[in-house]
Amino acid sequence: MYRERPSRLCGAFVWTRTVAGDDARPVLPDGCMDLLWCEGRLLVAGPDTHAYVPEAAPGTRYAGIRFAPGAGPAVFGVRAHELRDTRVALDGIWPGAEVRALAERIGEAAHPAAALEAVALTKTPGPDPLTRAVADRLAAGWSVRATAAEAGLGARQLHRRCLDAFGYGPKTLARILRLQRALDLVRRGVPYAEAALAAGCADQAHLAREMRALAGMTLTDYASAANSETSTPSGSWTTA
Repeated sequence: MYRERPSRLCGAFVWTRTVAGDDARPVLPDGCMDLLWCEGRLLVAGPDTHAYVPEAAPGTRYAGIRFAPGAGPAVFGVRAHELRDTRVALDGIWPGAEVRALAERIGEAAHPAAALEAVALTKTPGPDPLTRAVADRLAAGWSVRATAAEAGLGARQLHRRCLDAFGYGPKTLARILRLQRALDLVRRGVPYAEAALAAGCADQAHLAREMRALAGMTLTDYASAANSETSTPSGSWTTA
């Protein structure tokens, strides 16, 4: 079962997951980085360029905090593209003794997800206005050229900033954020064709192509997988 709620960190979400026996819920590209706790270990999930399906035994418990797009590198002190398509132990980035102490504290907490969020709150600096503006504009459907011009950056400067903050260039980021907009509508029950147009795709066929290219699955398969677990985006829970 998967559950999530908005975090006290701006733009972030706290989530928990317990792997079921037939669980194959994919994690799709979203321009984000996550801090994870899994059965006593602390891990970092880098930004994905394709669907990722965790290999975990039934009953495995996760707690995580998904930072807003572009926010993760300031927390972890590493450029996003260095962790692209990877899951790495946090003690490979932060001092080992500190990570062991944090993992023990979170593991002993009544609610590991809340304890993980408390750690993130102490480690997260204020948002970078430029990075946030770039993500917001691309998410809203702005073109890469218009986003760069509004930010006062050249095309190469914007590309470098996006690699460091999001893990990939602005064109790929724009495609990923557009796909996420469409899938959010699909999860709400909006018909595929309507979701495609509302998200900024040319038509349903365009959305289907992007789904295969970025997620490696069909819209129907995604909808089925998403509906197989219960998610709670309201913030009405605290248990892990």
